[in-house]
Amino acid sequence: MPINILMPALSPTMEEGNLAKWLVKEGDAISAGDVIAEIETDKATMEVEAVDEGTIGKIVVAEGAEGVKVNAPIAILLEEGEDASAMDAAPAAPTAAATPQAPAAPAAEAAPAPVAAPAPAAPIAASGERVFSSPLARRLAKQNGLDIALIAGTGPHGRVVKRDVDAAIAAGTGKAEAAPKATDAPKAAEAPKAALASGPSDEQTLKLFDEDSYELVPHDGMRKIIAKRLTESKQTVPHFYLTLECELDALLALRAQLNASAPKDGDGKPAYKLSVNDMIIKAHALALKAIPAANASYLESGMVMHKHADVGVAVSIDGGLITPIIRRAEEKTLSTISIEMKDLAKRARERKLAPTEFQGGTTSVSNLGMFGIKEFAAVINPPHATILAVGAGQKRPVVKGDEIVPATVMSVTLSTDHRAVDGALGAELLQAFKGYIENPMSMLV
Repeated sequence: MPINILMPALSPTMEEGNLAKWLVKEGDAISAGDVIAEIETDKATMEVEAVDEGTIGKIVVAEGAEGVKVNAPIAILLEEGEDASAMDAAPAAPTAAATPQAPAAPAAEAAPAPVAAPAPAAPIAASGERVFSSPLARRLAKQNGLDIALIAGTGPHGRVVKRDVDAAIAAGTGKAEAAPKATDAPKAAEAPKAALASGPSDEQTLKLFDEDSYELVPHDGMRKIIAKRLTESKQTVPHFYLTLECELDALLALRAQLNASAPKDGDGKPAYKLSVNDMIIKAHALALKAIPAANASYLESGMVMHKHADVGVAVSIDGGLITPIIRRAEEKTLSTISIEMKDLAKRARERKLAPTEFQGGTTSVSNLGMFGIKEFAAVINPPHATILAVGAGQKRPVVKGDEIVPATVMSVTLSTDHRAVDGALGAELLQAFKGYIENPMSMLV
């Protein structure tokens, strides 16, 4: 009996994803474990493996489709001896969820497997004819207030594709002139009140700009998630900020010594090259171990006290940022942290991280020192209760005894969730961090 291949969940919280690429076509024979597709979420692209063997009878969701719901059928697999007629004969095929190649955390409760469903109907034009269009084209048309039925398609068989919508936006065409309904009058009267409550609409804001001086670029999934999470954080988490300065000269000297003594391979390439950020990650993890009350997360039902320091590190990627996590950082050597961080950052920029590699964690580090930023305050990433914002190390005059001498000084600002880490506790954490930074040999024992 034909088997439905379902859209897999790449994480417990995933509700939908984009089918970025098919690696098989209809008629291809596949075996369990074969990579058949690439699924894209807002922050990662994952390869999907088949869990059964057979022949791809039908691809239900086209390559490039966006917003595909988890557990929705994406293809139909024919078992040995079956042909295409079996798909018509079977009223409800058994389901088989494809699995991502990298392991993802299991969902709390498995959702019931849906039966095969017909593809969403194409829009209907005023003439009664169906309008064939790609999912991306329909989404862009909706975002820009265009009627897809009024846009001429240049894709296969007259299908409306992204370039057609882009052309309509540029030409100012494709907008439907809808006559106002009598029932709309009360709503129109209420519109000014709503505008005052929620601020100006996008359309009202755009009218403030010269039409020839901007381009409106629709948000991608990552930017929407970042905007949503950071807005929620600032609205729901009472942020409290503490800033402290650390001298870096001893740390820089130790770093140079450790890098010089790193073992080399046959080509003379060192096994690792420590960065200042690697040592900051270690110092922050050890500080949380020394002040365990600060290694917490606030929940309405109680305080989550973490047993290890899982440090998320902000990495800038195209279109946003992601925080891959160094697990149990307090237990790892500086060389291990350095090697792991380089690998995680590389795969983050390629969007090849597994969800388990960037979800969770107990704290975060955000370092803008490489850009010359002296000091800043970072937004907490819930459910974390702390994030450490690191500025640049700069030569400054400092007073030692009765003398003014030069020193390399770095400003760090700790943002805390005041429900979990209050001022005094946050100050203790920063003092412990400063101790490890200014006495870096203590990180090696």
